[in-house]
Amino acid sequence: MSPVWFPVPPAGYGGIEWIVALLADGLVDAGHDVTLFASGDSHTKARLDAVYPVAPSERIGHTYWELRHAINCLGRAGDFDVISDHTGMLGLTLGSMGPTPLAHTVHGPLSGEPGVMYRQIVAMLPHAALIAVSDDQREPQPDLPWVATCRNALDLSVYPFRPERGDYLLFLGRMTADKGAHRAIAVAIECGLPLKLAGKCREPLEQQYFDDLVRPHLSDRIEYVGEVTHGEKVELLQHARATLFPIEWDEPFGLVMIESMACGAPVIATRFGAVPEVIEDGVTGVIVDRWQEMGAALEQADAIDPQVQRRAVEERFSPQRMVADYLAAYEATIERWA
Repeated sequence: MSPVWFPVPPAGYGGIEWIVALLADGLVDAGHDVTLFASGDSHTKARLDAVYPVAPSERIGHTYWELRHAINCLGRAGDFDVISDHTGMLGLTLGSMGPTPLAHTVHGPLSGEPGVMYRQIVAMLPHAALIAVSDDQREPQPDLPWVATCRNALDLSVYPFRPERGDYLLFLGRMTADKGAHRAIAVAIECGLPLKLAGKCREPLEQQYFDDLVRPHLSDRIEYVGEVTHGEKVELLQHARATLFPIEWDEPFGLVMIESMACGAPVIATRFGAVPEVIEDGVTGVIVDRWQEMGAALEQADAIDPQVQRRAVEERFSPQRMVADYLAAYEATIERWA
């Protein structure tokens, strides 16, 4: 069961939807009978079941729309051996009360209030089974009922490897303080380098952040290119000198990092969340302790071998590996429910 706010796979923003698309298709390729619950404008090798013909992106966060989507799936729970839920706390709560084993993937951070909420929810659900997307994600709540860590993956066929490093820095991500577009701007200005910013800016808080901390700095060298399509994103990555990942929060995974590695653009990232699990410092990217050190790390990033980056993604973040990890997690979930 995918989130309902964007199609699977998404046309633009939607990291979770990319993972769900890969997982559903990979399970079908492995010979399993799969039904994908997502919006009707999704494309999948699985059997598609949709309550909304088009993803209701403009209503993101409205509980009613999410609830209706979840009920459409959970009302058919008896048809399945296991439900793989990627929707959030609502899907976990409702689905774990039914008769069918449900494996819930936690895609968000577990520090602070979200961790408290998850702890309260699973206390009511004796069969709850959680999947993490990184080991770091588990650390704030190590005693939750984890059954596996299933790291994200990429379909490398849609990330062609034709790196041709240009002179600009690149930032990809939502327009929020956590993601740090304003920090990327500060690095670019300090280094005297052009910067391209791409990312989602739809919701009121994102728009407010953009207006306050991004828009005042836009110029012919600091450019916001919008919420790009997948093809546009790949082209930006293929020609970037480096991708800046200046987060200051417990990022559970960070799909942008492996997208950049796959295309041959070195990543310079701050040491938060799962960054050290994804990047091998000095080999597939550069990790710094503070974002203010990013400019000084550019020379080291220039020396990263694009071929080494690509091979690392092929070996560590393939769809086949992810599907195998999820199948093992489903087996563990069924045993827990038994």
